Amino acid sequence: MKKIAFLFPGQGSQSVGMGLDFYQEYDFVREIFDTAEEVTGLKISELCFKGPMGDLTKTINLQPSITAVNLACLAAIEKQGIKPDISAGHSLGEYSALYASGVIPIEDTFRLVFKRGELMHRESTKHKGAMHALIGLSIETVQKLIDNIQTKGVVSVANHNAEHQIVITGSPGSVKELASIAASHKARAIPLKVSGAWHSELMKGAVKEFEEFLGTVSFNNPECSIAHNVTGDFNNGLDEIRAIMAKQLYNPVRWHDSMCRIVEKKVDIFVEIGPGRVLSGLLKKILPKNSHCKIYNVNNLKSFEQFCKAVST
Repeated sequence: MKKIAFLFPGQGSQSVGMGLDFYQEYDFVREIFDTAEEVTGLKISELCFKGPMGDLTKTINLQPSITAVNLACLAAIEKQGIKPDISAGHSLGEYSALYASGVIPIEDTFRLVFKRGELMHRESTKHKGAMHALIGLSIETVQKLIDNIQTKGVVSVANHNAEHQIVITGSPGSVKELASIAASHKARAIPLKVSGAWHSELMKGAVKEFEEFLGTVSFNNPECSIAHNVTGDFNNGLDEIRAIMAKQLYNPVRWHDSMCRIVEKKVDIFVEIGPGRVLSGLLKKILPKNSHCKIYNVNNLKSFEQFCKAVST
C-alpha cells in the first residue's frame, strides 16, 4: 500500500470562489457549510463564493472559511475511502489536520478556529503588527540577525516554510528594520498583507483564554500520525496536542522541519487539500532531488478527479 500524507493550507491560500464547485455538486459539502454557519453565525458560503476579498480576508471570517473549504475537499476524498497515514496543516490548517486524524469532531473544529480568529483579531487591534517574507537566507542566519538587532520592539521568526524561505513577525518598525538588514545580506524581503503579527509574542494575550477554551473540547486519540507546527515533529499524546495548539498562537510554524520528518517516514503521496497551491510549492523546494514522491492538489472537482484516478491506479 502507498503511504499518503494529507496537508492542509491556512491563511494566505484563500480566493473568492473557493469551494463553490464542491458545494454545487455534493449534499454532504453543503452540510459542512451549514455546520460552519450554524457554529459561527457567519455567512461562510457567501464569504467563500462571493467575497468580497476584503471581507473574506478578515481573520475572524477567514479562519472558519478556509477550514470549511479544507473540510469540504477532505469529505470528497473520504467518500472515496482514501485515508491518510500522516496529516499536517500549516498554522490554521493544523485544525483541519486534527479533524482529518479524528482528534476533534467537525463542530468543535469550527468552534476552535472561530474562537482562534476572534482572539487573534482582538490582539491585533491591541498591538499593531507586521510580517515580511525573507527569501535566500538560512534559518540560522535569520536567527543570528534577530539576536543581534538592537530594537525596542518585538521581532521573531513566524514561519520556517522551506530551507531558505522564512517569514518574520512582530512590531512594524522592528520587522521593517530586520527586513532591511536581511536585504543587505542579499535576501529578498517581501512585506505581507496581514492584519497582525501572527505567531509572535504580540499574540500572547490570547493564550490563557484560548487554553481555557481548548479545555471545553474533548480530544480523541489520533487515527493517524500528526506532524505539528510547534515541535516540527510527531506528537500524538492528547494532553501534549492540547498544549501544542495553545502554544501555536505565538510560536513559529516549523513547516520545513515537519515536512522533513514526514519525508523520513517514506511517504509515497502528498496531497494538499484545500484552496491554493502554497504547500505544494513549498514541498517541491523541500523534497530531495532524487525523491519519487508524488504531489497532488485537491482544490476543485477537476483536481479531485485527477487525484482519485492517480491513487486508484
